[in-house]
Amino acid sequence: MFKVEIDKDGCKGCALCTTSCPKGLVVMSKTQLNIKGVHPAEITNQDDCISCALCAIMCPDMIITVNK
Repeated sequence: MFKVEIDKDGCKGCALCTTSCPKGLVVMSKTQLNIKGVHPAEITNQDDCISCALCAIMCPDMIITVNK
């Protein structure tokens, strides 16, 4: 199983990762705020992740890791 880990407190809310996920699994949280006061990115369904790591590549702050 693949595991996407997002450092929610490091997220600045740019949403670039959401546009890069081919499965549409990375979204901006509608309920959480991080320490910066922004809605961080989150993954909706780990089981559907194909581990392409495009979200991690797109992230300008490198807060996303994809473990295989």
